Amino acid sequence: MSPIVIYSGLVVFIVAAMLVVSHLLGERHEQPATGEPYEGGIVSQGSARLRISANFYLVAMLFVIFDLEAVFLYAWAVAARESGWTGYVEAMIFLAILALTLFYLWRTGALDWPRMRSRFGKER
Repeated sequence: MSPIVIYSGLVVFIVAAMLVVSHLLGERHEQPATGEPYEGGIVSQGSARLRISANFYLVAMLFVIFDLEAVFLYAWAVAARESGWTGYVEAMIFLAILALTLFYLWRTGALDWPRMRSRFGKER
């Protein structure tokens, strides 16, 4: 038998054994608050199904993308001496592309939050 098959079989057996043992030995109680959501010591109020603007997700996605770019720059900074002038020029090209991308997003309005209007048509 292949070692991967033996390993996979052992993993499935251990997971199944842990589930069965926890089911047999687990505590059972039926208090009314058992099924209630509870987070951080604060009892939740209202519904969890809030409508959030798609712009929130756009800005969050752009933040993650630019944050990952910062990780690439950090890795370059660690190896800056070994990469020499070639690495420096490549990093400057990378930063120029990032700056152009940010400028493009700013000019197209991807970073702007829409102004909220009240029921009476006035901007807040």
